[in-house]
Amino acid sequence: MSAAWPTLDRAGALLGRARDAFGWWADGLRAWLPAGWRRALAASGERLWLQAEADGLRLCRQDAQGEQELARLPLPLPAASLGSDPLAGVLRETGARLPRWLRLPAAAGLRRPLLLPAAARERLHDVLGFEIERQTPFAAAEVVYAGRLLRSRADGQLEVELVVVPKARFDAALAVLGPLAGWLAGVDLDGGGRPLGVNLLPPAQRRRLGRPRWPLQLALAAAAALLLGLAGHQVLANRRAAADALQAALAARSGAARAAAAERQRLLDAVEGSAWLQARRNARPPAVEVLEELARRLPDGTFLEKLTIDNDQLTLIGLSNQAPALVGRLEGARLWRAPALSGTLQQDPRTRSDRFTLVAQLGDAAAPAAATGAAPGGPDGAR
Repeated sequence: MSAAWPTLDRAGALLGRARDAFGWWADGLRAWLPAGWRRALAASGERLWLQAEADGLRLCRQDAQGEQELARLPLPLPAASLGSDPLAGVLRETGARLPRWLRLPAAAGLRRPLLLPAAARERLHDVLGFEIERQTPFAAAEVVYAGRLLRSRADGQLEVELVVVPKARFDAALAVLGPLAGWLAGVDLDGGGRPLGVNLLPPAQRRRLGRPRWPLQLALAAAAALLLGLAGHQVLANRRAAADALQAALAARSGAARAAAAERQRLLDAVEGSAWLQARRNARPPAVEVLEELARRLPDGTFLEKLTIDNDQLTLIGLSNQAPALVGRLEGARLWRAPALSGTLQQDPRTRSDRFTLVAQLGDAAAPAAATGAAPGGPDGAR
């Protein structure tokens, strides 16, 4: 249980600070209102004070301007009919339909300052009931008591004042009022010319007057609800506008991003295509080397009419007096492979040479040369 008290103290301290902040905020708002509005809103603080003195009963009205004495009545008050207001005739002209409070003299009660944990704020009256016998010479059953919060300290503890009045003295003060005692809303103790701000009257004996200002309160509640709805609608509209603006910005940036991605893809395709063409070009032997190798391998008496390189295929068309031997002379070259005659040999009647068509597959330019001897025919080229 002792471990839970620090947590309760911190919670009570935070709650007290929140209440103080809210009270400061409400006071600031009321300060901006016109005087008439402030009086209307502060009507709950208006009271009719009754104070028994040696020369009679003193009546004072408390409002925003302070206290104004209304009348002094002799004691005891005249008996009133059942259920009638003893002060109705006196207050008819003033129209003072206010809660009535009895103010006891300062000597009628006993005041003791106390220091309590913040957790005691919510059940202050019950906690003070346990402190009566420790702080006063009276038993709890012999007194009426109340407490008031003085201030909340920075360490979270509460400075509280216990106010105690013996029941015998309290009942005697009510008896002086006679029938008017049943019309009281509270009993307070004088604290140097002004009330302390406590209510010593038991809740069961407090009289509550009707509040004629409920239409104003209803109108204020409706206005507050309307303003709250308008504020919520405005916040929702602002959120929607911000969401639309963000969506438009994202759409614009998405379009730019897609264009950049497409341009990047085209650039990659171009680079890859160029690299592929370059690789294909590097894999094919140069035409100059092919011509040089043919000139070295073709025998004398062989003439080329047409030489075609189509992708990897080499095609030779020409006349030769050694056409059947051409395949053997072209075999073993590092620049091509699988040479073969295509079609039949046809003899040319003018030159008496055979017309031939020979095809071969070009090989890799980086392939090592075949380990064969020089082809017959030496370095002589085609004529």
